[in-house]
Amino acid sequence: MAIERHTEQPTGEGFRPHRVVVLAMDGALPFELGIPHRIFGRPKDAAGRHLYEVVTCSIRPPGPVRTDADFDIMVANGPETLATADTVIVPASYELGPVFEQGVLTPELAAALAHIRPGTRLASICTGVYVLAAAGHLDGRPATTHWADAERLQRLFPQIKVDADVLYVDDGDVLTSAGVAAGVDLCLHIVRRDHGTAVANDVARRTVVPPHREGGQAQFIQRPVPEPQLATTTTARAWALGRLHEPIQLRDMADQESMSVRTFTRRFREEVGISPGQWLTQQRVERARHLLETTGLSVDQVARDAGFGTAQSMRQHLQAALGVTPSSYRRTFRAGSDGVNGQVPSGT
Repeated sequence: MAIERHTEQPTGEGFRPHRVVVLAMDGALPFELGIPHRIFGRPKDAAGRHLYEVVTCSIRPPGPVRTDADFDIMVANGPETLATADTVIVPASYELGPVFEQGVLTPELAAALAHIRPGTRLASICTGVYVLAAAGHLDGRPATTHWADAERLQRLFPQIKVDADVLYVDDGDVLTSAGVAAGVDLCLHIVRRDHGTAVANDVARRTVVPPHREGGQAQFIQRPVPEPQLATTTTARAWALGRLHEPIQLRDMADQESMSVRTFTRRFREEVGISPGQWLTQQRVERARHLLETTGLSVDQVARDAGFGTAQSMRQHLQAALGVTPSSYRRTFRAGSDGVNGQVPSGT
């Protein structure tokens, strides 16, 4: 997936904030419906202008929309608003009916989605993924949803590559997330992708949430028979984060918890949702992104400080994780650089 800017240029007379349209459907969960407004309503440019404009619309003419709480919400915009979106977000709903049961759109919902322009970025939170799937936007693509609904999603849409272990999936122009708080993770990721780590971190601080959560959904799935006084891998992770610039072996991490490598690896996957090696690579990629954005260190020095050893190794890992080279990433996201408002060329 190539990192690219979907937001309008934040300079010049033609400035226009990136428009995020949130689709409110009957049975909406108020918390998840409000996530995009909270996250995208915060980022501003150096001139104090909002980088995003968030608008809510219904699949019907303006009016009340039922929620799963003891109140309705009044939505002032109808489905034609979807035609104005740069990004459309579909939050969860408990009243998806045939979308959830048979994997088919209702005529009313299909007519509303027809307003979306080709090339619009699409995202879903929790069971909102069923809407994107039923509309055919996920055919042959990776996606996720709440772990409790992942099996149904895969059964209804076998052509989708469902990953129930992750908090969100970014497949370029279509993004999906797990349930509830994972919607916050997804929206922060979009801000980070559009405007860099510093902007996303600022939003996270103001929202009082972590800018990036470790691991995936596996850590939240209740086990049938939980082990009493279960040991954790927290100490090993903290130890590794303090020395990412050094070579770290699996044995070294297991020793921090006085576990065998086999037990440590199993426990790590249970807690974090991925292997220790995958986690280390993720942390080193995040460290490299931070250094590329905030320092003038050479690419070679960033590679050493992030623990990749060589610039070539870091280039391969960033290309795999982000779809861009270190130099391209820095040109796009380093504050004050000449290319801070440009697009990252794909495949360079």
